[in-house]
Amino acid sequence: MNSEKWWVILACIVVAYGYAWLLDCKQKKGFSAKRYGAITLCLGIGIAATWLGSLQSVIGGPMIGLFIGMLFVNLLPSLDADFKAGTTLAAKKYLNLGIVLVGATLNYAAILSATKSLPLLLFNICLSFGVASLIGKKVMKLNSNVCTLVGGGTCICGGSAIATIASIIKAKEEEIAYAMTAIFLFDVLAALMYPYLADWIGLNAQQFGYLAGAAVNDTSSVVASQSTYMALHPEIGEFSLGITVKLVRTTLILLLAVIFTILAIRKAASQETGEKASIGGTIRKVFPWFILVFLVMALVNTLGIFDKIPGAAIFFKHGNKFFVTVALAGVGFKIKFKDLFSKGKKPIALGGCTWLAVFLSSLLFVVLFKDFIQA
Repeated sequence: MNSEKWWVILACIVVAYGYAWLLDCKQKKGFSAKRYGAITLCLGIGIAATWLGSLQSVIGGPMIGLFIGMLFVNLLPSLDADFKAGTTLAAKKYLNLGIVLVGATLNYAAILSATKSLPLLLFNICLSFGVASLIGKKVMKLNSNVCTLVGGGTCICGGSAIATIASIIKAKEEEIAYAMTAIFLFDVLAALMYPYLADWIGLNAQQFGYLAGAAVNDTSSVVASQSTYMALHPEIGEFSLGITVKLVRTTLILLLAVIFTILAIRKAASQETGEKASIGGTIRKVFPWFILVFLVMALVNTLGIFDKIPGAAIFFKHGNKFFVTVALAGVGFKIKFKDLFSKGKKPIALGGCTWLAVFLSSLLFVVLFKDFIQA
């Protein structure tokens, strides 16, 4: 990693400890060495995972952080309540913080910059959630949260989408871990397979760019897939269409955030009973306020305000990934390997179903609408 990333990580560590202290003051909690020790361990895992993620472009830091956290909890003896409180804080509070910083990297105008990809991307969103609901709920009998997380992770951007939706629907840590694992496995398969598949079936560079951008989840995996394709076709030179489509797809997380926030409010309102129940009261009770900050940050970035602040764009770009990585390290402390290989089988199978559906949809689009995307 370059010095730029290290400075961002250092700044994030200061913010992390400061945020934890503010939360303690708000909740009137005393200092706990074990709780802060757990936070420090999650931050350490975040640093290690970020570094390991920078050494290659297939597996991102957040997934590495999740697996390291799982490795720790399966090797360590039983954890006491204070230590668990520290990992829970990292999993929940730093996840929200990371999502807010993700917002600062998004741009509403990006949606309009690649309008040709929007029909495919919007259709894939409906398809992914449809398959997740139909197969996940009806066939596999999985709960609604897991189906929603797997569907969202497949159609948008893997970890970031899962993290955002999970915070809105109040998903459990183990549900997040199962969904992340399901998305991760097929994302790596896609990144390794698509460049060679494109060659085998005769896709041109434009078609491959749309396929990679629409059907590979993590941005780092899109970069890896695109790099492999360029190595197979040195004559095309620099090629960034896959990343462009992927960025538009990532921006659609704003749409999902709004939709799931509205659904969460409606669900809570339908469960309210009694004379004191009111729409305003329900909104104040269940509204995920960090999502509002997330949307505002995206608006500020769209207006170009962050570009005028030295170092802001760099901090948001690397900082959001670091906080999500630290949060997933905290999530990893909730998962035992025996649970992953027993309870996690169905979510992984569901991830394969949604991945296959989005892949086939994207492949059909680039084959049938070849002239449209090249016009």
